[in-house]
Amino acid sequence: MNTVNPLYGRSLAVAGDLSVDEQRYLYRKTRELKENWRKNRNLESFRIRDPELAVYLMFLENSTRTKESFRNAACFHDVKLNVFDASSSSFTKSESLVDTVKMLFGYSRRSIFIMRTKMEGVCRALDEQVGEYAERIGMEKPVFINGGDGRHEHPTQEYLDEFTFLEHRNWDDSHLHVALIGDLHHGRTVHSKTEGLKAFHSVKVDLIAPEEMALPESYKSRMQENGFEVVEWGSIDEYLDGPDVSDTWYFTRLQLERMGDEIRERETELRKAVTFRKSHLDRLPEGARFFHPLPRHREKPVIPSFLDSTPLNGWDEQSVNGYFTRIIELAMVAGKLGDDFNGSSPVPESKEASFVSEVPVTRKTHVEDRFKVGIKPVENGIVIDHIAKGQPLEEIWNRVEKIRRILNLNVRSSHGVFHTNNPAEFKGIISLPDKQEISPTELKKLAAVSPGCSLNIIAESSVIKKFRLDMPPKIYNFAEISCKNPECVTYPEAYQHVTNYFFRTGGETFTCRYCGKRHAYGDIWDI
Repeated sequence: MNTVNPLYGRSLAVAGDLSVDEQRYLYRKTRELKENWRKNRNLESFRIRDPELAVYLMFLENSTRTKESFRNAACFHDVKLNVFDASSSSFTKSESLVDTVKMLFGYSRRSIFIMRTKMEGVCRALDEQVGEYAERIGMEKPVFINGGDGRHEHPTQEYLDEFTFLEHRNWDDSHLHVALIGDLHHGRTVHSKTEGLKAFHSVKVDLIAPEEMALPESYKSRMQENGFEVVEWGSIDEYLDGPDVSDTWYFTRLQLERMGDEIRERETELRKAVTFRKSHLDRLPEGARFFHPLPRHREKPVIPSFLDSTPLNGWDEQSVNGYFTRIIELAMVAGKLGDDFNGSSPVPESKEASFVSEVPVTRKTHVEDRFKVGIKPVENGIVIDHIAKGQPLEEIWNRVEKIRRILNLNVRSSHGVFHTNNPAEFKGIISLPDKQEISPTELKKLAAVSPGCSLNIIAESSVIKKFRLDMPPKIYNFAEISCKNPECVTYPEAYQHVTNYFFRTGGETFTCRYCGKRHAYGDIWDI
């Protein structure tokens, strides 16, 4: 096995785990496989054929198409297939996912786990935790493939969707105009399109859903950040009255099981807004094709059955494509394919950029000399200055309290809120005469809880060192932070013992590494 292969051993937790070049490689190889299969040619060049490779189907949530297409794909490869039955496992005894996977992957020299869970971010967490364990005991790191996790993502469905769109467009990847219709709020297949649609050079997305089922703002923002043109419509009727109707329609079902009672009570009204009717037929552009990740609701489908035998039916071929794309996905991560890949892979995660910088001391006298009231000058100690500068008074006091609690500043001290040089602007100050030094860890924690502040070390009534603390690119390993998504694998009540990890995605917005939920900076803190 060529371990230099850039695709070998890669987990697929989200659609973006394959670069655009790697996705196009996947589609090219799938096209070759499908053409050879249809012409009854020899397919050995695609087969893994390794009895030491175990493929585990761990579907902790019901599935037909994803599970069966992966099962058949594994059978194609002639590997050791294991269909995991959660109902008869130790999950019923509250065993953690990590413990279960650690046990299973020890049974084979190499392992691929295909996961479907209600919990979000599971594959990323397992890739890290079990990967560390494998390295510790000298075994090959297992691969994890996300077959759908809650409302988060479904990358392998996204790959088969993009392959199908390309096939429909005769492999022209220059431009795609697609209408996404239905429950865009809860539909994980649509969420994966924020990255998957980048397989096309130019993308326009029409979002068609009532407000209650609209695409979450975070995913819409990510589409726009990726350069997609995005337009929103409240219903199919409203959309067909518009000036530019797509010829590629992608429907999703109403996921009533994930909706609240108030929304479910309006099911009829909401369903009507995203269900195609016969009266719409003559308003479609020439060559239009409909797609759907399936299954459809057998009684109330958004694509009614009268369309099944029409040229609009693209969903049946789309479903079959799941088999071919998943054969290639397994071949890629198992190292059977990829030696001839010559494009770019995802950029490795950068080392943490410095956000704590020492700055020259331009004023030797300690900072409190500027104030007439409130804080006694410090002869020796530390002064934290410019806390939440320019923020409302309530936020400044809140930030001062957070600093004291998170840094455990239960020492003799004083603090307050004062004017800056601008009489209309305020800032917080904490004076710590009993604290003579601060550790690098404390500096990072201070920067995380109060970016923009400065720290002055005072000796003999003069500032001898000064640090400026900027907004960090990552915040993690703090007991005082948490993802506020109750479906996230890091959520305390999930009891999976995954450490919270956030990375900054612009301004003061931080995204959970596991479930992808975006948080305002202040929302990640628990105190």
